[in-house]
Amino acid sequence: MTDRKHLLDPAILARLATLKLRVRAITEGILTGLHKSPHHGQSVEFAEHKEYAPGDDVRRIDWKAYGKFDKYYVKQFEQETNLRAWLVVDGSGSMAYRGKPERLSKLEYASALAASLAYLLVRQGDAAGLVVVSDRVVRTLAPRAAAAHLPQILEALEGLPPSGETRLAAAVDHVLEHAARRSSVVILSDLFDREDGVLRKVAQLRRYKHEVTLFHVLDPDELEFPFEDPTLFLSMEDGRQVEANGRDVRKGYLEVLARWLADVRRVAGEADLEHVLCRSDQPLDEVLLPFLARRERRAA
Repeated sequence: MTDRKHLLDPAILARLATLKLRVRAITEGILTGLHKSPHHGQSVEFAEHKEYAPGDDVRRIDWKAYGKFDKYYVKQFEQETNLRAWLVVDGSGSMAYRGKPERLSKLEYASALAASLAYLLVRQGDAAGLVVVSDRVVRTLAPRAAAAHLPQILEALEGLPPSGETRLAAAVDHVLEHAARRSSVVILSDLFDREDGVLRKVAQLRRYKHEVTLFHVLDPDELEFPFEDPTLFLSMEDGRQVEANGRDVRKGYLEVLARWLADVRRVAGEADLEHVLCRSDQPLDEVLLPFLARRERRAA
């Protein structure tokens, strides 16, 4: 089970302390800060209503709400941020795989990456949100920049039970519906999606001016296929199973894997999606430091 020690490692966060998560494209944020913005002149955005209480600013009473509900409600605002980031975590059954007991599962690894990115975003005043998806969207948290929002993200990620098939299109549809302005979308998945052309579906986000990063999380076993003896391979998302002699199928498996990874990189490149291949035994800072450094150089 993933706990907060796995999700946020203080030693790793210390090594990331001097870097910031910058975006490549112009965002719709409106504060002076890290990210360029096409708009100017406002400093707050509507967040939610609350029932009026004595002492509240009467100028913030929502008279339309009063006309509808016959009660006084006050508009609450939160300071807008330069960036809204949606962290999409694949919680499907295949993400439960771990090749060795001492490793994190792919889901635990993806959750730890997402938690570290959420920490960086909130620390620098940007808004982080969460979408957990399997065959459907199973959990969402809208992006917020408040420090109190980070524990909510961590709580949602802790002990996340992997289940169901991979269907990233459900998360894409959710983000397209709820991301009202240009955002950064970070997808953490093994990409074992049975839907043909799933990356082209993900590419729809770019057509709406969202920036997209794919953290492609795979276990070393999936990359190296260390199996040699007769082995029963079980699907973690449905009832399929195959028995094979590992050394007999290894060469063919690695050839298929290489073609698939090359295709993923090609489609991602054509669609301007940043693709980051991650091994689930790789220290998090070895993934995040180069990623953040690349963003720093591009922004310079």
